[in-house]
Amino acid sequence: MIILFYENLIKKGMCFLGFGQDIGIDLGTASVLVYIKGKGIVLREPSVVAIDKNTNKLLAVGEEARRMLGRTPGNIVAIRPLREGVISDYDITERMLKYFINKVCGNKVFRLFKPRIMVCVPSGVTEVERRAVIDAAMQAGARKTYLIEEPIAAAIGAGIDISKACGSMVVDIGGGTTDIAVISLGGTVVSSSLKVAGDKFDEAIVRFMRKKHNIMIGERTAEELKINIGTVYPRVQEVSMDVRGRNLISGLPKTITVTSAEIMDALEEPISSVIEAVHAVLERTPPELSADISDRGIVLTGGGSLIYGLDKLLQEKTGINVIIADDAISCVALGTGEALNNIETIEQSAMAENRGRR
Repeated sequence: MIILFYENLIKKGMCFLGFGQDIGIDLGTASVLVYIKGKGIVLREPSVVAIDKNTNKLLAVGEEARRMLGRTPGNIVAIRPLREGVISDYDITERMLKYFINKVCGNKVFRLFKPRIMVCVPSGVTEVERRAVIDAAMQAGARKTYLIEEPIAAAIGAGIDISKACGSMVVDIGGGTTDIAVISLGGTVVSSSLKVAGDKFDEAIVRFMRKKHNIMIGERTAEELKINIGTVYPRVQEVSMDVRGRNLISGLPKTITVTSAEIMDALEEPISSVIEAVHAVLERTPPELSADISDRGIVLTGGGSLIYGLDKLLQEKTGINVIIADDAISCVALGTGEALNNIETIEQSAMAENRGRR
């Protein structure tokens, strides 16, 4: 009977290592991606949770909860438990992680074989924030938790061989943070983490619409504008989109047409902050590595890098070739998955580091 049980698990593809599966999680401000060793990315959901305030019951998680944002009655609240790349609501993050891990592993398998989990964190997180991520993953059911910095994971996911004695520059623009790093010999030489990314782009669009058109729009509408007609570099052909919002003067619903040139104006301030941060990292980069970056170019990853013209603008401002990675949104999750293959090496280096601290 026990042998049959194991055979069934293997047939279903539940390839566990040791006591359980190895899982990589890109715990993003906007979305959560889960990578299972041997299977690839198996889950991609918005990091949103809907809770009944009266009973504290979990009503929806992921895409279903995202559809509730801004549309819930008084007793239901849709929460984004991560802000600016770090946990802002520990309890909700733990419950969300548990839900996603159960979803990809299956309840029975999850109870029997606790997985080893590797989670991505921004390069600028504090020790307290790192501990919060580890604790949340352990409480969600991990047997062991490892952390990997987002720029390192993004570089691996983008196909860069980070083990060579050669400088590579990665700019990862996510939902909550922009991580910029120069990587060589498997480690970060110079890095910067900026709390200006996709969410701040959305907020800038909301402010612009209120200021210029006297219309209040929600975060979801701002995100749609950013994705559909967002630009940071003059387009060859201007595009436009109809937007519905609430007129702040009359208080009534109103529809207006917004052009890509207007969105370019709205995004000018946050994009300038990102470019300045890239400049600052380049200024602190050792000369030999600067020469490597000049030859190899800057690699853009993350959802924010897909805004039209960002690569052209960055190339114009720095004079260095800029490449957008293939499948930029999944780079961090893919890199985490690749890092899972070297989990034994990571364990050994972590033990050596702990011995050094003593």
